[in-house]
Amino acid sequence: MARADAIPGGDSPMPMDRASASVDAGLAFSDIDGYTHPRAASGTSIFDPVLCEIAYRWFCPPDGVVLDPFAGGSVRGVVASRLGRRYVGCELRPEQVAANREQGVQICGEPMPQWHERDSRDIAGLGVRADFVFSCPPYADLERYSDDPRDLSTMDYPAFLAAYRQIIGAACGMLRPDRFACFVVGDVRGPDGAYRNFVGDTIEAFRAAGLAYYNDIVLLTCVGSLPIRVAKQFVGSRKVGKTHQNVLVFLKGDARKAVAACGPVAVDAEALDAAEDPNADIDGNADPDGGAGLAPGEALQ
Repeated sequence: MARADAIPGGDSPMPMDRASASVDAGLAFSDIDGYTHPRAASGTSIFDPVLCEIAYRWFCPPDGVVLDPFAGGSVRGVVASRLGRRYVGCELRPEQVAANREQGVQICGEPMPQWHERDSRDIAGLGVRADFVFSCPPYADLERYSDDPRDLSTMDYPAFLAAYRQIIGAACGMLRPDRFACFVVGDVRGPDGAYRNFVGDTIEAFRAAGLAYYNDIVLLTCVGSLPIRVAKQFVGSRKVGKTHQNVLVFLKGDARKAVAACGPVAVDAEALDAAEDPNADIDGNADPDGGAGLAPGEALQ
């Protein structure tokens, strides 16, 4: 399905410009092998490469396969390649696929990201077994990416949801057992001005596909001119501005095995020492699973 993260002049629902952020694979994204991303040069937003790195390091095995059913930009594929993950993305628009591939050739070595021109409802035809499902879907009809009737952004919300659930179900069916999935989403308003509950609909789509709702990470985005833009709107409608996205993480199978597959991550030892109960969750409540899949009473080593 369609996204507009990579073609110059397009806009992403995530209003971020982090092209100069450092990717721990070694280089700044805006200066990889002397390459300047066209969106970075224009100052238009791209998908956050730092978010990509964090997602891959926390939730994807080091040599894992990343499956992206809404591969409308190059960033997720580029960062996956730089971190040694094999990336397979599915995108409807041929011009976007061509742009992604061109950028991949300029930036990446092996494993080279793979972008396939395909309706995401047929993603199972790729025959991939994934270790991590990671994507940022179109936010219903917030932006229209093409006139192709297969494009989710051209559909009314009920039709959009039906196709969206189908795609999530197919992608989750390609995910190996004991693995994570992650979607970056934000809520959008319908014609009546009320929120559609797109975040909740995403959670329910993953649950219907058999995955557990595991983490909700709030990603703060740049405020920029939002207070100015929202002021007049607020007076007439009492609608407030929104400056965050939801990074939703889901689990397929056993948490302990999924964590083991992802390998170790660096944790602040002082923060652990300060915790009265190493098995308590962020709210101070006892976690019956002992944190990241640990048995009750078993602390992190």
